[in-house]
Amino acid sequence: MELVSWDFFSGGLLSPISTIILIILAGFTSMVSAAFGAGGGLMLLVIMASMMPMSVVIPVHGLVQLGSNANRFLYTFKHIDGAMFLYFSLGGIFGALVASTIVTAIPLELMKIVVAAFVLYLLWGVTPKIRETSTLWRILAGLWTSFISMFVGASGPLVGSCLYVNNYNKLQFTATFSSCMTVQHTLKAILYGAVGFAFWQWLPLVMSMIMSGAIGTWLGLKLLHRISSDKFKQIFRLVLTLLSLQLAWQGIYFVFA
Repeated sequence: MELVSWDFFSGGLLSPISTIILIILAGFTSMVSAAFGAGGGLMLLVIMASMMPMSVVIPVHGLVQLGSNANRFLYTFKHIDGAMFLYFSLGGIFGALVASTIVTAIPLELMKIVVAAFVLYLLWGVTPKIRETSTLWRILAGLWTSFISMFVGASGPLVGSCLYVNNYNKLQFTATFSSCMTVQHTLKAILYGAVGFAFWQWLPLVMSMIMSGAIGTWLGLKLLHRISSDKFKQIFRLVLTLLSLQLAWQGIYFVFA
């Protein structure tokens, strides 16, 4: 006799094997984000989209990433760029408010192409004329990325590229990135809760994935300490570039398919 039914985790919408895979991958992708700055969230989103009903992927993924980034935020709290966090959060609130008015009307696949192009520009193009440490840049970064996050799910590459131009060291980057993503995913949870998404049905799976993610974060931060700052920036730029190209391909494929 089973002590806990597998239906407990997802209301019968996922098989036991899918449930186990998602819990394990939550830990692995959290380790990737902690060690290399970003990328784990998008990896997890792609996998979840292939295993779960699309109507629940973005809100459930947002809750899992909220837990993952909050763990990383607490681990690295003393390295956070407080000004970036404050102004990014302010912009994020405005971005979420704008998104709440059109959350069901945006063509998601076109958004993926826009996001990918923007990330690649920040990584490889001309540095934006707005000074990267200015209040305006930080507020706009929070507004734009939080707005996009409500529709494409994993905005990590976009947020990461906005922080990349600040030339942080590896711990400053990880801490500030995690704090900004925690705010963003909190806003997302509030928005989807307000429009009626039933989070309670998925809470057992979400909590299991968050606990797995906490272990992955701990392992990833151990790895981060072993990587030089220059190596970290090289790997981070490569990871973001590959993920952005993948995101662009998804958008292009669905638009022209």
